[in-house]
Amino acid sequence: MKVIFHSDFYRVYASEPAAAPGRMEAVIESLGNSFEILQAVAADPQDIEAVHSPQHIARIRQKGLYNIAALAAGGAVQAAAIGMEEPAFALIRPPGHHASRDDSWGFCYFNNMAVALTHLVRAGRIATAAVLDFDLHHGDGTEDILLGTGIVEMCNPRGADRKGYLREVASFLKALRVDIIGISAGFDNHQLDWGGLLATDDYFAMGQMVKEAALATGAGYFGILEGGYNHSVLGQNVLALLGGMSK
Repeated sequence: MKVIFHSDFYRVYASEPAAAPGRMEAVIESLGNSFEILQAVAADPQDIEAVHSPQHIARIRQKGLYNIAALAAGGAVQAAAIGMEEPAFALIRPPGHHASRDDSWGFCYFNNMAVALTHLVRAGRIATAAVLDFDLHHGDGTEDILLGTGIVEMCNPRGADRKGYLREVASFLKALRVDIIGISAGFDNHQLDWGGLLATDDYFAMGQMVKEAALATGAGYFGILEGGYNHSVLGQNVLALLGGMSK
């Protein structure tokens, strides 16, 4: 399975949890030599402009964050493109699911998932897509950009307990008939992270459910990193998801 990464993601580009030192190192250490690491390349400006307003892009430039945000978005595009043929994961930061067309918050700047899926639509590679966003926080930016297009279905599960949460994911995936499934993979709802709900095994289960849904319908599938801030468990949680996704 291919993982998209770049050493620039080690950089501490802002004073916020998603940019904290040691976060990406924790994941890379857990992945070991089990995955093929491909170097991320920055998203084409046209792909970013297809999703975000000129004013928003200008604000990100003014903050000095355009290059790192474009690199993350580019990694998502690569993972989505590979995902049409085989599972892939974009190990990227900054995250993106709180970035709307005109604004952003929650440690996000460009909406990586929206850039990736819109790229595939514009390239004529997909007509429909689904997004499973299991981050602790609602993917409001992704909804703002994609839900009105009529192309994308979204699930932000909110089960009060682990079994109910997984049942909600399974129900969503069972009904899908789309060209590709994207996972906005936030790990901050883990039992030892901010949300305190999910176990590491649950990420394996969700990865496996996405794989089975995609294989049953001929869809592609891929994932991108969103949240997850307890470095002591983040790497193992990512590894569990990728284990479930792997063919």
